Amino acid sequence: MIEVRHLRSLVAIAESGKLATAAERVHVSQSALSHQIKAIESHYGVPLFDRTRQGLRFTPAGERLLALAREVLAAISAADRDIERLKGDTRGELRVVLECHTCFDWLMPVMDEFRRRWPEVEVDLVAGFHADPIALLRNGRADMVIGSQPAARRGLEVAPLFRFEILAVIANEHRLRNKRRIEAADLAGETLITYPVPESRIDLIREVLEPAGIHLERRTAELTVAVLQLVASRRGVAALPNWGVKNYVDHDYVLAKRIGARGLWSELYATVPAAMARRPYVADFVAIVRDTCAAQLDGIELLAPAA
Repeated sequence: MIEVRHLRSLVAIAESGKLATAAERVHVSQSALSHQIKAIESHYGVPLFDRTRQGLRFTPAGERLLALAREVLAAISAADRDIERLKGDTRGELRVVLECHTCFDWLMPVMDEFRRRWPEVEVDLVAGFHADPIALLRNGRADMVIGSQPAARRGLEVAPLFRFEILAVIANEHRLRNKRRIEAADLAGETLITYPVPESRIDLIREVLEPAGIHLERRTAELTVAVLQLVASRRGVAALPNWGVKNYVDHDYVLAKRIGARGLWSELYATVPAAMARRPYVADFVAIVRDTCAAQLDGIELLAPAA
């Protein structure tokens, strides 16, 4: 008999395309997930997937069960929210600070879905660049920070979101255009175009350039499109998340290169005051971020939820 856990697994496979990634999303081993799929296939007597070079592709039977999974899980989620409303007043406010400024690229569908689920909650963005976003939580000026993992502090709770690759972005005519990947030494003498944030918050500087003893002149811009326009006009190079540059690369405006042999990777977390973490809509906001980004952003890896 098919169970809710099976339905969650089918959705995870559909959104990731790979058993290993899907297993992480539903918090089981890859072997356990494979056994789940075999049990469902045995129950119905039909295969659910075709295996291709691009990953798993649902058969017609698999597509039908996937449609069931989406319908049932949406109904369960709606019931959970309704029960929370019956338990007490769920009205509130959620003020979000983005330490990762390219996060604006995927935040809109997240906020749209959140407003649909929790119309009684006022959700807003705390505008501007902040040298210490976590301080806004302590001072009561924000309710959530989406950014790098903060140092452990009493009174704060941290929810893992996902891991992503940072790519070096260069002009189409740049001298490094023919290199498959870019090393720290390749960037010597370049101008680095960044957001106006402290150097300690720039992964390329902290993880790649400083260990190699390389210091680059910096130029700043507040908008992603402005950073990329400067790069395209050969005013410098940048380092941005893969999702932030994909459309520009696809349209041949700029080139994106892996940084180092294994790439430069970073992670995103949602940090909230402990009292705020107990509100049901906060956990749901985190879940929407994870689910939306897993479905829409190529090349990310969901982080395992905190124990």
